Amino acid sequence: MADKRDYYEVLGVNKGASDDEIKKAYRKSAKQYHPDLHPGDKVAEEKFKEINEAYEVLSDSEKRARYDQYGHAGVDPNFGAGGGSPFGQDMDIGDIFNSFFGGFGGFGGGRRQNPNAPRRGNDVETQVVISFEEAAKGCKKTVSYNNIITCEDCHGTGAQKGTQAKTCSACSGTGRVTVSQRSPFGVVQTQRACDACHGKGKIIDTPCKTCHGNGRLRKAKKVDITIPAGISDEQILNVGGHGNSGINGGPAGDLHVFIKIKPHEIFERRGDDIWCEMPITVAQAILGSEVTVPTLDGKVSYSVHEGTQPGDVFKLKGKGIPHLNGRGRGDQYVKMNIEIPRGLSSKQKKSIQDLHSIFTDKNYSKQRFFREKIKKLFG
Repeated sequence: MADKRDYYEVLGVNKGASDDEIKKAYRKSAKQYHPDLHPGDKVAEEKFKEINEAYEVLSDSEKRARYDQYGHAGVDPNFGAGGGSPFGQDMDIGDIFNSFFGGFGGFGGGRRQNPNAPRRGNDVETQVVISFEEAAKGCKKTVSYNNIITCEDCHGTGAQKGTQAKTCSACSGTGRVTVSQRSPFGVVQTQRACDACHGKGKIIDTPCKTCHGNGRLRKAKKVDITIPAGISDEQILNVGGHGNSGINGGPAGDLHVFIKIKPHEIFERRGDDIWCEMPITVAQAILGSEVTVPTLDGKVSYSVHEGTQPGDVFKLKGKGIPHLNGRGRGDQYVKMNIEIPRGLSSKQKKSIQDLHSIFTDKNYSKQRFFREKIKKLFG
């Protein structure tokens, strides 16, 4: 653990950063080093794993509190081996607090949860990068991520195969002990985590060699997901039951998949509509022309009307992005970009001058109106 970087340093945030600041820093770093954007780059792959590990801890209030107090040892699932750690994996941070300060008898105490009761696993996050077309039409992807699973050798008990954990005799399996102390106000009773079992309620004499008595371990995992048509950039897909395994037979957490959509070379998305610019020649704009327009469904023909102006927009109804609810689609808007020819030869320039000489103010209504406004305003 000595070679691990500080998790706050990994995400580039201060120790007092808010949850939103941590999440924003994670998304920025995860996008920068995502393996899909750096295929074959081992350095980027390792950084991505480091970023995910840091976020998994700092996004969880309990783990973050343990990390702030004990460093990497406080959140390492393989640390402690059933007896060396000052607390158990996924232990309630209130247990740690009370082990130092106590619960002051009945003041603010309340009933404590059974340390061996089933608990849900934490949610985990990952990111998948898809193309513009995949986002529009939907697709299937296999995503890779790291999560904590139940040890297959001990089935989560933490005890070596053929052995079993025994109920802690010091706390009778409650994970907590009551301590009486004299004070100026009389005898005060406080509760703290049991020193013998570290709040677990059980003692493991022979820890599992695979998970070192923890009952769970970190492992790389892959899962196939279906991305619906019409999904937007930075939307989150929830994949139920694919997060960290539960504790003591509790249900697994969920997997949150952040969607990152690559920019398109031609199309720009605005809501569920698609926009693109289409260059046409001066002659096509003046005389009108049949042009070929790209769409998500392939190429279509469109008749550009005579006298088309720069910036004119026409609409292709129903050629946009499918609505996420599956009901209908947006539209496609095509903006006319009239390209002025450059690098003309002397002969070409003479032809343009001859053409220009036959036009009148009737052919240039905008210029005529503009001159009239100038004359009205300035004389």
